[in-house]
Parts: sequence; C-alpha cells; structure tokens
Amino acid sequence: MRNLPRSLAINLFRIASMNSRFSLRALTSAPRRGAVASRAVASRVAVSRIVASRALAFLAIASLALALPPDLAAQASSSGGVTGGGPAMEAPRLLSVDDLFSIRRVSAPALSPDGEWVAYTVTETSLEDESSTTRLWMVAAGGGEPVPMTRQGESVGSPAWSPDGRFLSFTASRGEGARAQVWVLDRRGGEAWPATDVEQGVSGYRWSPDGGRLALLIRDPEVRDSTRKTNAPQEPWVIDRLQFKRDNQGYLTGNRRTHLYVQDVGASGPVGDPRQITTGRWDESSPVWSPDGREIAFVSNRTEEPDGNANTDIWVVSADLETPTDSPRRVTTNPGSDGSPFWSPDGRTIAHVTVTQPELIWYATNHLAVIPADGAGQATVLTSDLDRNVRGPRFGPDGRIYFGLEDSAMNHLAVVNADGRGLERAVDGPVSVSGFDLGGDGTLVIRMARTDLPGDIFRVDRGGGPIPLTSVNENFLQSIRWGEVREERWMSPDGNEVEGFVHFPPDFREGERAPLILRPHGGPVSQYAHSFNFDAHLFAANGYVVLTPNPRGSSGYGQDFSAALWANWGTPDFRDVMAGVDHLIREGWVDGDRMGVGGWSYGGILTNYVITQTDRFKGAISGASEVLYIANYGHDHYQRQWEAELGLPWEGDNRETWERISPFNRVQDISTPTLLMGGEHDWNVPILNSEQMYQALRRRGIPTQLVVYPGQGHGLRPPSYQKDRLERYLDWYGKWVKGEGRPAPVSE
Repeated sequence: MRNLPRSLAINLFRIASMNSRFSLRALTSAPRRGAVASRAVASRVAVSRIVASRALAFLAIASLALALPPDLAAQASSSGGVTGGGPAMEAPRLLSVDDLFSIRRVSAPALSPDGEWVAYTVTETSLEDESSTTRLWMVAAGGGEPVPMTRQGESVGSPAWSPDGRFLSFTASRGEGARAQVWVLDRRGGEAWPATDVEQGVSGYRWSPDGGRLALLIRDPEVRDSTRKTNAPQEPWVIDRLQFKRDNQGYLTGNRRTHLYVQDVGASGPVGDPRQITTGRWDESSPVWSPDGREIAFVSNRTEEPDGNANTDIWVVSADLETPTDSPRRVTTNPGSDGSPFWSPDGRTIAHVTVTQPELIWYATNHLAVIPADGAGQATVLTSDLDRNVRGPRFGPDGRIYFGLEDSAMNHLAVVNADGRGLERAVDGPVSVSGFDLGGDGTLVIRMARTDLPGDIFRVDRGGGPIPLTSVNENFLQSIRWGEVREERWMSPDGNEVEGFVHFPPDFREGERAPLILRPHGGPVSQYAHSFNFDAHLFAANGYVVLTPNPRGSSGYGQDFSAALWANWGTPDFRDVMAGVDHLIREGWVDGDRMGVGGWSYGGILTNYVITQTDRFKGAISGASEVLYIANYGHDHYQRQWEAELGLPWEGDNRETWERISPFNRVQDISTPTLLMGGEHDWNVPILNSEQMYQALRRRGIPTQLVVYPGQGHGLRPPSYQKDRLERYLDWYGKWVKGEGRPAPVSE
C-alpha cells in the first residue's frame, strides 16, 4: 500500500473519512446576551458527535495513512486536517499567552475547476523556532479528511489550479538563498517542479485560460557594481522620490520597477525565458487574463507623479507582445483609485473596485463598478446607494458579480447583477468572510471566521448555510474555557449610535462588576468585526471585561460615519468610546474604579487622546502611536495623507490644525500610568513618537516605561516579541488596574 499513487491514496482517504465529518451548524450563531449556557450545550453536543462518528472511521483512516507518500503519511491528519490543534477531551482550561502559537491560520481557498477539491493554506507559528510556516492542503469539496500537499517545515503561498484542474500551483522559495518561484504539483502524483526560474524571483502569477502560460509580476533586477571592493561599507542611500520611505522596506531609492511578463509552461517546467510585455517608470500589479487568453488586464498608477496621488487605473495589454510596451490601453479614467479587475465571461466587461471621492483619502468608500473592457465607455458604479466598502469582485458562471461586503461589524459575501440590480447576500449573519472562490458549476467556497472561530474553509450551497470543510483548531478550541462575546450598541452624547463587542471572563456572573479594558482598534478606518480576537479573549481569561468599540472613524458604517473624524481626531471617537464605557458601567458589568485602556497603531493614538482628556483610567498602554504630528512630517510614510487632511504645515493657518489635534500638546493633563511600546524600525508610526511621550511623562514624574523591539517595523514578527508584548500587557494592567504586582499564575 505504501507505493500507491498519490491520487488513489487521496481518494481512499476521502472515502474512509467521509463518515468522520460532523456538523458545526449548532455553533454557527454568535452567542448574544444570556447565551453562555446554550453555547456549553452546543459544544457538548458537537463533542459527542465527533466521538461517535470518528470511532467508526478511525481504523480505516489509520490503515489508509500508509497509502500516502512517505513524506506526507505521518502528517495526513495533523495540522491542516479536521481535528488539528493538539489533544482534546481534557478538562477545559483558561487561555494563556502561549496559546497564541497554538492557533492555526487558514487562508487562500482555491476551488478546482471541476468543483471537486479545495486547496488552501494553513500557517503555524513555532515559539521555539521563532518562525511561522505556511503549508498547502487539499480537501474534497463534498467533505472528507484534508490531505497535505507540501512538506512540513517549508512555506508556500498563492495556491491556484491550472484551468484543466490537473495541476496545483503555488509560490515558494526552495533552497538556501532562493527567491520565490512558481511551483507546480501534478494532482495525480509526483514531486512539485518549478514553472519559473527568475533570478530575482516572482511576486505574483496567474494561469492563462488554456493553461499553457503564466502571467508573472517580476521586479527589475538589481544592478551590481562589479568594481566595488569586497570590504566596502554599505553604499549611502541617495533619495530623490517624493515618497521615500515605506514600513518594512526602509528608504525607497533607485528606479527598479515591477513589470508584467508571460512565461510559457511545458509538461514539467518552463519553456524558454519569461517574455516582458510592459515597461516604463511605473509599477504594475493584479494581472488577470481575458477569457480568450489574448489580453491581460492589470493595475498601475501611470500619472506624472505616482507618489503624489493614489490614482491607480486599470489597463489592458496584449499577451502576445514580443517587445514590451509603455503604452498599454487605458480602461478607467477615474481620478480616484481603481483596482481588483476581473473580466466578465464574455470578455466585454471588467468589474473592479473604485474610489470616486479620492479627496477623502482613506475615509472614502470603495465601490463596485463595471466598465467596457475596450476602454471606449465610462464606468458604471453599482453600489453608490449601498455606501459600504466592497472588495475582491469576480464574475460567477451565471454572469452575476460576487464580492466581499463590509457592513456593521460583519463581512459578508454579496452578489449582484451586472446592471446593479438584484443585490443579495450569499453569506450573511454575524460572521466575517475574508476569502472566496467560485467553480464553473456554481460551487462556492469561503474562508469564514466568527468571534468563537479563528477561521475555517466552508462550502456554501445555493439556498443553504455554510458547511464546514475544515476545522483546524477544533481540539484547541474545545480545550479552552471561553467567555461569552456580546455585540452591544449604545448612544453617543450627540445622538450617534455606536457599536462594539464585549468579551466577558469565562466565570463572569451577572451582578458582579469586573475590571475593564477599553481596547480601541487601529486604522482609524477599520472595524472590529465578528471574527476571532485573541487579545480580547486573553484579557477576558485574566478576569477583565473587554470593550472593543467601533467609534466614528471606523469603516463598515458608511462614508459619513468614517469621515466624521476628518481633521478632528480624538473628539468624536473619544466621546463614542467613553459613552461605551459608561454603557457597560450602567449595565452593571464593570467596576468604574478599575479600568484600563490601550491599543496599537491608531488604537494607541486614541489611547493618547483618552488619557489626555480623562483621569478615569488606572493604567494605559500606548503601542506604536503618534503624539506630535508635525514631527512626523517627512519622517513617517504618510506624507500624502497628512497633506490631504491637514494641509501643508507652512501654508496659511494649517499649522494650527496640526497642533490642535496633537495629543502631545496636552501631555500636562496626563495622570495615568502609561506603558509605551513600538518597533525600532517602524516607518508607519515611528518610535520617535513613543520616545517623545515617554520623555515627557518621565520628566513629569508619571509612572511610565518605554519598550522598543529591536529591528521591528509596525508589526512584531518574532514570536518571542509577540509573547513579550502580551505578557507586558498583563503585567501593566495587573499592577495598575487590578492593584497587583506581577499577576500570579492562574490556578485551576
């Protein structure tokens, strides 16, 4: 059996495991007030079903595991499978910091053309190895045991099927010092082979409709000075761009650009060298083939000064060019950004995402639009009246357009006719859909999360609810005693309704008041949604009620709600979050004398506004925040946005606006003990800000501490740093909010 072909082994595995599936429908509704008991019952029912059904399939699966290829057999039911996540059935315990690294992250569902299989990736993080790896898996669309398609310990990305469904492709950097290439795996068996061999690697790809070519995104090669001596110091950065910094990239120098190429692909590797079809001083992205394979649509900002605007447009170029062109056919002419193109089945129309009010920068709504692919007509915006952000549109086989829809703390999958009529929600309710794919027969698969589910792959049948195909964190989730999560609404003093989530401690009892953590989100244009929030669950496990609000400035509630923050940071959003705090106190859930506040990025900025306007909080944590905005001009990577919202600081009375909304100018009003944190190399929100705030608080004698993570940008990559940050959160709040020293380990 050990020598069976991969395809036969997979099918046998699928047959054996069909009876091991179970339904999560009892758990698909987000619990609301009074739902703690019902969740416990649903969980027990699910566990019973698992034990009963899996007992029938265990021996068959254990035997058939020998049929898989040797390098995959031992792993067939592990991390990407139905019951990933470690041992189960032990007495549930409280969540801990280290559990962050037990959670597996599922993404990138890709449905085979015949609708029979779903490829997806699973990312695991190792605290011991200080790294994360992403592995490719496959599961039958009808349900079954998932099968690993790549080796454990290596990372892959961007899974896609060849149009005939024979090949499963992905990107990977295989070998020491290797750059990312496209690799192809024959679904019938055998080892993966490279479909590209590009010295500088590829950053994106798409299969042609006939499966014989790949559209590639390749950055210009780096020019090396052969006369440079081996012991020479690093060359100086010579800067002449308007936008000269970017977080995680550093200084932007030189004129290397990303262009579009076409690579012919044979039965076992690339045929010839990739053929460049675009050129010039612009970058290209998001290539997508026309249905007849003759043309490729892509996105590019080809204005005179791309660094000075966000005016990306959709362009079309012939896929058969022998000489690259700098003059492709322009399709969109909107002064705002246009992106995410997708061709209609007949090739006459391109659906895309458009911003029609670019002057509002990130506060503007992203709309769904269609435009003639020949560039001879104007775009038609289909969702003007919807006033909600859309993303990732694509035509279905029925000619309708499917797209992600952000709405009031939810992320749905919507569908609309190409003329804008008949809008429906294919997936709705208290969920967050963050990826989807469509089959030629109308089969739909999604990546979906809830407040009690980090994310899994589901199939959606017409007229039915999501059916789980994976459950990668099932055992882990069952091993933890979770608190209830409620969606709450309250009124701000000026009459605006505000929404947010409340995470309760697992042992919370009505009538008892717990300490509070107010946790503003980043952005400011983003939202807390019906998705899994590890930090909030961790705080709740440590005895806090956690409020995660969506104040004005948040997305998901319309353009006016978001733009209410325009040049007025720290005013309407401060009122909204404080109204939420008072709502929780009135409900009897929170002890108003034991409250903490903290967040990261704009969550840290809003924390600064909170502690400069009230002394009600006993402890604060301001992570990766900004405090003196004028000091960031020319220092962070937001020059275009600063200028659009606040104006050039040396013109007219603009400087007054810059100073008016800077929290640093009210630092004398802070009395809250404050922990400040950030990355050493953060060019998004530079550590300069935390240093200034720390210096001022330290000089004033306010209890404070500054933590700088070496070599880090806006996000912390090493798992040890992620762990350290969470432990410092708990320590700081334990000391200043609960009145403890270092919190003692929780005893069960």
